[in-house]
Amino acid sequence: MKSYTINKKSFYILLILVLSVFKLSAQRADKQPVFVLVHGAFHGGWCWQRVSKELLAKGDQVYTPTLSGLAEHKNTLNDKIDLNTHITDIVNFIVEQDLHNVILVGHSYAGAVIAGVADRIPERLSQLVFLDAMLMENGQSAFDVSPDDIKTYFIKATSDFDKGLSIPFFTSDFFGVKNEADIKWVNDRLTNQPFKTFSQPLVLNHPYGNHLPLTYIACTAPELRAIKPFADKTKASKAWKYLELKTGHDAMITMPVELSNMLQSLELID
Repeated sequence: MKSYTINKKSFYILLILVLSVFKLSAQRADKQPVFVLVHGAFHGGWCWQRVSKELLAKGDQVYTPTLSGLAEHKNTLNDKIDLNTHITDIVNFIVEQDLHNVILVGHSYAGAVIAGVADRIPERLSQLVFLDAMLMENGQSAFDVSPDDIKTYFIKATSDFDKGLSIPFFTSDFFGVKNEADIKWVNDRLTNQPFKTFSQPLVLNHPYGNHLPLTYIACTAPELRAIKPFADKTKASKAWKYLELKTGHDAMITMPVELSNMLQSLELID
């Protein structure tokens, strides 16, 4: 029987090759995009279930955190929760999960949230995706960029419902959900929105987006009156990649396959 020995020089060459493979694997892992999907007002991480399923099936890493005071955290609703709280929720989530190369997606109200996150931890992110989202500049609140009649309605409804603590939720038909089973599923899970998340201005210390690639996905069938100005703005701007889905505001419910495919196409953007 033959015996095989490795001399000292060969051993070190083999060791270098093994370490190089491990290093290359680690670099590839670091470069793999990670999706963090942030829900809009009245919703929770639950609303991304169908999109998350599609992305996971194709090998992507996906996280769908729920913001303070909403959905499964509705028991924590209090008068201290504001926009800054929600920005901090996502910053802390990304840091504690040790996520890098994050494609950060914000739906509707969460446009303000992800803009705030990018202002704080751009080194953790690879790009920002605004799904039919509100766009607040530095010093603007959600109320500041809302139509006057909607702002007035929200303020009165909040005062009447719980004396300024939260904004009562709209039902799913407002968000463009038409399937009867989906309507019930969504309505059973919607929760009131902490009032101060709409009244507190967004504070940015860097240019909007903090030099990250910006994509806007507009939902155009039907197109929400309150959202249309933001879609029009990004469509006309060379600073944005503009895309459309022919569905209602809650595209993650009504067009999960198409939306997940669109999100996956963005992984190729450097």
